[in-house]
Amino acid sequence: MIGRIVEIADDRRHLFMSRGFMVVQDTEGERKELGQIPLDDVAAVIANAHGLSYTNNLLITLAERGAPFVLCAANHNVVGMLLPIDGNYHQAKRFDAQIAASKPILKRLWAEVVRAKLEQQAAALEAAGAPTAPLTALVSKVRSGDPENLEAQGARRYWGLLFGSDFRRDQDAGGVNAMLNYGYTVLRAATARAVVAAGLHPTLGLHHSNENNPMRLVDDLMEPFRPVVDLKVWQLKRNGEAQITAETKRALVRTLYDDMQTDSGATPVLVCAQKLATSLAQVYLGERGKLDLPLPGLPLALAAALNDE
Repeated sequence: MIGRIVEIADDRRHLFMSRGFMVVQDTEGERKELGQIPLDDVAAVIANAHGLSYTNNLLITLAERGAPFVLCAANHNVVGMLLPIDGNYHQAKRFDAQIAASKPILKRLWAEVVRAKLEQQAAALEAAGAPTAPLTALVSKVRSGDPENLEAQGARRYWGLLFGSDFRRDQDAGGVNAMLNYGYTVLRAATARAVVAAGLHPTLGLHHSNENNPMRLVDDLMEPFRPVVDLKVWQLKRNGEAQITAETKRALVRTLYDDMQTDSGATPVLVCAQKLATSLAQVYLGERGKLDLPLPGLPLALAAALNDE
């Protein structure tokens, strides 16, 4: 079972634990119970509203189950995340291997991630009917550590091709940018869970180096999956959705349950993230040589939906 990503988006809600369930309660009037979710089914909780309250017991139980509790700002970006400190029984051994990883290994792994991201961006452009050559031309040029920063070069070309030459990626803007923020927030929570479950430390990254970012490895490993969110936002925009709504948020969450093609067959995006994090731990331990990345191409359900439109 993959687990459910649960968002609390309505104001004035209280969350607590009762008999194995996370209970959502209204804080006004008669304080009615609004719903229950089995705690074993929860993959992550996204707190995306004002006036929320929650019990310490609930937060402890979520942490024990490896389910991140994510705090969002008004622009739908992550500003905080509660994660367990012991996500894997081999954690100490894997931390040691992660710390000991040499610069050449980190550079080689980052190049793998960059190539995968560029390939997935090209697949998104192909689905959107946009030229793919500006991205595919960069894939074979990526060298260890990406010293030419082809990842950033690709991004500059990619955004204009996908959303039009007037589009600018701005985390503080609304509309398409806000939808991208929300989609990345959900993806980041899922990737964080995968990193911790693999027994890795989320701060010890491959490439991201901002000293104020405690989630550097998470931000590294989510890169190849960002185009899944991008294309869903493109589809929503084409269908007339221009703002964050309950329906657009549900659509963005659902993309993480769509299947991607992998060497072992069709696999949900969430599971692909888990396989990637686990493979990284195995590389650090010397148990394998390459990362387990999805094959180039779109989630199957999203590709089918685009073909039907």
